[in-house]
Amino acid sequence: MNIDIVGKDYNVSNRLKEVIESKVEKLKRYFDDNVDVKIVCKQQKDLYKMEVNIASKGLFYRAEVSNNENMYVNIDLALPKIERQIVKNKEKYKAKLRAGAFDEDVFEFVQERELLPMNSVVKQKRFELGVPLTMEDAQMMLEMSDHNFYIYLNAENGNINVIYRRNDGKFGNIEVIH
Repeated sequence: MNIDIVGKDYNVSNRLKEVIESKVEKLKRYFDDNVDVKIVCKQQKDLYKMEVNIASKGLFYRAEVSNNENMYVNIDLALPKIERQIVKNKEKYKAKLRAGAFDEDVFEFVQERELLPMNSVVKQKRFELGVPLTMEDAQMMLEMSDHNFYIYLNAENGNINVIYRRNDGKFGNIEVIH
């Protein structure tokens, strides 16, 4: 397992590196030896962010977490996210994961009851897109709503778009090309 820990606007201490490496090593049960793990630690004012990226045999797992306490909390938040992704797709990618990784139904970071089946859609909605909007108008509609995303018909090109509020408070836009 190749573990690369990088700090961007954050000084990663030797103790933090040791803790991260020891916890990430527990994921070894899912992968063969040729796995690359990149962990990026960032600090933006009072917010500590961590990205965990794992690449192995064409598989890619990613988790991004943040909190106001410290990086030690982040590793404990990120690894269960990664393990949930692995377990959720275990049948689909079993051939690419380590043989015997799922012989036991005991997981390193998540409880089995936390894992929902793939077909767990609990609510379904239908709505009309209404009049076409500019991105600025859609952003205004999002700000007036109590949601973190807004779906709209783009007035400039006729495509369906989704404007959303990012974790940093800024906005992103996804355009669906049909």
